Amino acid sequence: MKKQTAGRDSLGEFAPKFAELNDDVLFGEVWSREDKLSLRDRALVTICVFMGKGLFDNSLKYHLINAKNNGITKEQMAEIITHAAFYAGWPNAWAVFNMAKEVYSDDNDVKESHGGMFGLGEPNTAYAQYFIGNSYLKPLTKLGESVVSLANVTFEPKCRNNWHIHHAKSGGGQILICAEGEGWYQEEGKEARSLKPGDIVVIPANVKHWHGAKQDSWFSHIAVEVPGEETSNEWCEPVSDEEYNKL
Repeated sequence: MKKQTAGRDSLGEFAPKFAELNDDVLFGEVWSREDKLSLRDRALVTICVFMGKGLFDNSLKYHLINAKNNGITKEQMAEIITHAAFYAGWPNAWAVFNMAKEVYSDDNDVKESHGGMFGLGEPNTAYAQYFIGNSYLKPLTKLGESVVSLANVTFEPKCRNNWHIHHAKSGGGQILICAEGEGWYQEEGKEARSLKPGDIVVIPANVKHWHGAKQDSWFSHIAVEVPGEETSNEWCEPVSDEEYNKL
């Protein structure tokens, strides 16, 4: 199983012990016991628990994407939700079906037509909880081969990431090179900036900001992680529909 870092990325400074338990125990030890229960079956169990508790946020979407990536087909997911509806409740089933339809939509055409010259990549499941809508990730450099990390990030229409901060003692920050479609970039306390292919955004370290696609356009940018001293990422609150729809 791919090493999980979402806890440290989001809560590493605020709640380091919780982040450690999330990444190293829940995902590092429990989810990794594939000899006892497969990732596919663990995803199935988790979705049923979320459904029963009425939890329908981005965490559920992450687990639906995880289930899809670990072999649960669209037909099987429909049967799972139908079966669980008699125990978890009909309204809960409707809520999960609405999210599952989005996750299991046919994305063959999407893969062929979006992402710019570098391609769409794969669903950005590791960070799905920090996005509203679906995003896709195509790494352009391999981990450890360079001090500079580049990745092509693609947002579906209306998709945006949460407010976040690239912390650094010195250096650090991020550079966005816009590659396809139209999007938004906004720093806290400033007007949103409209983005199109060819635009470049230099994001200083320690500045709270967000970026994503416009309502009627896919959007891709290359994210360049600027090296620095004592760097870390802090994920903050989502960009609300009210904030976003004003743009």
